[in-house]
Amino acid sequence: MPVSYPAVFLRAVGRTCRFVGLGAALGMAAGINAQAAIVASLRPLGFIAAAVADGVMPVEVVLPDGASPHDYALRPMDALRLKRADVLVWVGPEMEAFLSRSAASLPAARRITLANLPSVKPLLQKAGEEVHENHGHHHGEYNMHLWLSLTIARRTAEAIHDRLLELIPEKRQQLDDNLRIFNAVLTKNDKNIATMLAPVRAKGYYVFHDAYGYFETYYGLTPLGYFTINPEIQPGAQALHKIKTQLVEQKATCIFAEPQFRPAVINAVAHGTSVHIGTLDTLGMGIALDKGSYARFLSQLANQYVSCLGKNT
Repeated sequence: MPVSYPAVFLRAVGRTCRFVGLGAALGMAAGINAQAAIVASLRPLGFIAAAVADGVMPVEVVLPDGASPHDYALRPMDALRLKRADVLVWVGPEMEAFLSRSAASLPAARRITLANLPSVKPLLQKAGEEVHENHGHHHGEYNMHLWLSLTIARRTAEAIHDRLLELIPEKRQQLDDNLRIFNAVLTKNDKNIATMLAPVRAKGYYVFHDAYGYFETYYGLTPLGYFTINPEIQPGAQALHKIKTQLVEQKATCIFAEPQFRPAVINAVAHGTSVHIGTLDTLGMGIALDKGSYARFLSQLANQYVSCLGKNT
């Protein structure tokens, strides 16, 4: 004969089961890659970390493909990943505002804030100022897209190497070898990219947002300007009129959009002109993290410039 239980008892059992289930789920989430790990805020920083930590420690990335650091909201799983990170590598609050609170909660020994490194600070480029109608808008004092600077990439690799050496001194030989190989690959890749870009260096173009200054300056490219400093803010009529005028006068060969931002304003401004529309990916979507990924990322970016600027106008 079946036993009949009071409704109150059944509800209590149900609540208990839900709590047990939730606890198990959280336990599994916390157990995912629970080994020591470097957590990079952005994929290109993960590329650099993966080269230095190759064979020593796994690397994870917070920002998922297709998302933008300018408007990303941290998920509970991200918070768990950050809490257990042995080292967080990030640019700083001006770039990854979504990480500010989590980064501040980590001990100083467990985070590398690139923009604050003494070896990086002197290399920072001033950010541009854009005009929205009749008032200026500043988006931070410096250009924080630091991973597009080959020099800062080397400083980043050194900082990660030194921090891992403090954590795992017995891995010195492998860490030293990894850093040496990273720098050698970067030097060789740098020469290849310079050769690739040489035929298009003098061709004018517009980018969607002010992100590429380090790369452009290093390789002597000829940017005419950008639509916006902050991708979340659409350019004003005055800025668009200036861009359109230059396009009509055929001063620009290309306008570059980005995978994360494909604003209709680019198509509208390009309409009726001979300008080509290309795409530049500052975050290396789809590139797997390994010891050669940063070099592949830079080569891919160079190819994206060439594929548009190299077209006949």
